[in-house]
Amino acid sequence: MSTTLIHGGTVISAVGRREADVLIDGEKIVAILAPGQATSMGIVADRTVDATGKYVVPGGVDVHTHMELPFGGTEASDTFETGTRAAAWGGVTTIVDFAVQNTGFSVQDQLAVWHEKAAGNCAIDYGFHQIIGGVDDESLKAMTYLVDNEGITSFKLFMAYPGVLYSDDGQILRAMQNASESGAMIMMHAENGIAIDVLVAQSLARGDTDPKFHSLTRPAELESEATHRAIQLSKVAGNVPLYIVHMSASGALEEVAAAQHAGLNVFAETCPQYLYLTLEDHLAQPGFEGAKWVCSTPLRTKHEHHQADLWKGLRMNELAVVSTDHCPFCFKDQKELGLGNFSKIPNGIGGVEHRMELIYQGVVLGEISLERWVETCCTTPARMFGLEHKGVIEPGADADILVWDPNRTTKIGINDKHHMNMDHSAYEGFEIDGKVDTVISRGTVVIENDTYVGTKGHGKFVKRGLSTYLH
Repeated sequence: MSTTLIHGGTVISAVGRREADVLIDGEKIVAILAPGQATSMGIVADRTVDATGKYVVPGGVDVHTHMELPFGGTEASDTFETGTRAAAWGGVTTIVDFAVQNTGFSVQDQLAVWHEKAAGNCAIDYGFHQIIGGVDDESLKAMTYLVDNEGITSFKLFMAYPGVLYSDDGQILRAMQNASESGAMIMMHAENGIAIDVLVAQSLARGDTDPKFHSLTRPAELESEATHRAIQLSKVAGNVPLYIVHMSASGALEEVAAAQHAGLNVFAETCPQYLYLTLEDHLAQPGFEGAKWVCSTPLRTKHEHHQADLWKGLRMNELAVVSTDHCPFCFKDQKELGLGNFSKIPNGIGGVEHRMELIYQGVVLGEISLERWVETCCTTPARMFGLEHKGVIEPGADADILVWDPNRTTKIGINDKHHMNMDHSAYEGFEIDGKVDTVISRGTVVIENDTYVGTKGHGKFVKRGLSTYLH
């Protein structure tokens, strides 16, 4: 097997930083060496990567993506091929996507559909969560089977989207009870979909059809209410591990913080869009332009303190993970399905390429530390979702590494840095005080010298164990 030595850099982990060299043999990290130690030991690697003046961090782990997701009469514009390639451009070396089961369909059959989409197409490693859109006796049996046999140990439920993916409280409780027995993680889209549908119908009846009403009909109170309800159900189900996805609002965060203070296994993620984008500056842009930023949970108003609270939550570990909820749709022909009716706009923002960049900018701005950047974007996502060999730089771990240059800059934009399969950028014009330099996936260089040098099919499906992040 070939060897690679990354030398001269500063290795950043969740707990500290040090000058060190990293030795890779084949697909694994085999040693962390003091500067110059490789030379004194007579180690001559087949390949060297000069990381002088740069940070050496674990490859990013994005545990919330939706490649090729069917939604609202279309499907997400990134395939597993294009989406994982864009992820690599952003320093991400593992994604966990979602296989989708709807009412009346077999969980195992739908999982097979997603395996077929991804197999042989990915630039980086990938795993799957399973969405359970129809909770019944058969899908509950399938949940246990997937944990025991398929390396799928997390299941997403929806309190939103009645008639599509929605589960009522009884179904949620049954699924949670099942997960409590198997040790699986329940992931929750926490919005009160029944109440939202009433507000949407009332808004449309008034003629309030522009994209900004997507947010105004999904108020923060209905996110915090659903979060509270999910937490109480998880408690009734035996303190089942509960992970609230794409948290956008202060009130919902307060519910999670209170649950954690009470010792419950309740966790949450946020996404870059909720840290940087707002209702007024993006979703409420003139005409139909705001459709580019329609996602659920929605962007919140800048006149309250949601963003400041989310950054605080990241510092305090009330928010354990930053993911993207990457679900891109082109403005032309896809977002335009909702012209004249915001409820028909496909929900989703593309961001898998930019999470490591945008959260690093939080370090520059003084919101979080370098170590916390690594912890929330690499180490904790891996631990949270049973990716045993990911998210760390240590002997025996997969050689998934990002070399990050803090002395260069990145400009995000459709004509600047943009590799996702979509016709606009949600972060157009953003400038980042740092740059992806080199990306290594299981010992293979996939990005170097501003060039993608990886291959379709390099990425492998990763069977996951149970979460190792529980209280």
